[in-house]
Amino acid sequence: MLTKKQSELLRFINERLKEAGVPPSFDEMKDALDLRSKSGIHRLIMALEERGFIRRLPNRARALEVLKLPEASVPAGPRGGRFSPAVIEGNLGKVRAPVTPVSDDFVPPISIPVMGRIAAGTPISAIQSRSHTISVPPDFLASGDHFALEVRGDSMIEAGILDTDTVIIRKQDTADSGDIVVALIDDEEATLKRLRRRGASIALEAANPAYETRIFGPDRVRIQGKLVSLLRRY
Repeated sequence: MLTKKQSELLRFINERLKEAGVPPSFDEMKDALDLRSKSGIHRLIMALEERGFIRRLPNRARALEVLKLPEASVPAGPRGGRFSPAVIEGNLGKVRAPVTPVSDDFVPPISIPVMGRIAAGTPISAIQSRSHTISVPPDFLASGDHFALEVRGDSMIEAGILDTDTVIIRKQDTADSGDIVVALIDDEEATLKRLRRRGASIALEAANPAYETRIFGPDRVRIQGKLVSLLRRY
């Protein structure tokens, strides 16, 4: 199931390909969907690619291919046949039903995409794109879809989150007060903070007295996921 914006972007790209033979630019996509920044378009394209609706063609700037449309799970392009790749790089790692272990002591790890860097300090640019994948023991995950982020900054050190740590995030758009979340501010900046609800407002609270708590209206903050575990190398 696609969101409204994902569906709108997919149809816009498909119509432009049919009319002009080339996909629209990111600026054209941003204007067509009435978004404030191109980072929102990046995220929508990643979501469509992960769900198998489009494919980015290598070694060609702005090259996108529409593989199928929401109404039917059949390709929209001329290639024919159902699109069913064995692996789509960057898919969110999902906890699946238990599998039979190779031995009594071995449970296969789950591959999780690393989606870039997240600020634990002053917010940096929103999550850009997946960079690589890591293998995570199932015990480190909750149910649902997951992704990983590399931490930059020291604002969460009193919560045990250090600069260069890798945090494992369960993808979700809601969270309880007190949860440590990936928060997207004004669809522009992503940060890792503890969520506090203060009436109708949302406070993003650091775990370092050197950083102040930032308070926003509810329409300015979107939850991208909740922290479920952490990896650290020495």
